[in-house]
Amino acid sequence: MARVEADREDLLTEAVALVRRMELQTPGENSIVAGFRETGWLSIYFGQDRMYQFDEIGRLRRAYIDGLLYRTHGTVLAQLERQRTEQETALVRRDLSGADLAEFRSTMLARINSLLDRLTTGHYTILRQIPDQSTSLAPEIGEFLQLVVNSPEFLAAPIRR
Repeated sequence: MARVEADREDLLTEAVALVRRMELQTPGENSIVAGFRETGWLSIYFGQDRMYQFDEIGRLRRAYIDGLLYRTHGTVLAQLERQRTEQETALVRRDLSGADLAEFRSTMLARINSLLDRLTTGHYTILRQIPDQSTSLAPEIGEFLQLVVNSPEFLAAPIRR
């Protein structure tokens, strides 16, 4: 694990695990990068400080928000905080309580619904897309976000270490 993190200079270019990805701009937002892994998982980056990753059926796997990592354990969402010393970097785990989990989900769904609304109504501008195709990924991303919003399950299966 890196001792010092730095902002990514070009998130769209550096997100190589996302084999199909796009950068878009919506009113009132910094640029958003969204894309699919080969597994069908979707990752959405709302700027440098907020990322959500979903499995192929729309359940949350991981998140990164304001310097904190989140990882699913099936029925629990763990918050992982990096604590650094001169000698080492450790991840300290705290499982979210029921109330914290509900607040996390509510905040996440508000962001997802806002993006979904803008994709549905066409209030966005595509800045770049990889691979560069004549058809936009936006409709496919919108369909996937509908899965996220309508999924009866919030958390994906536990992530294996």
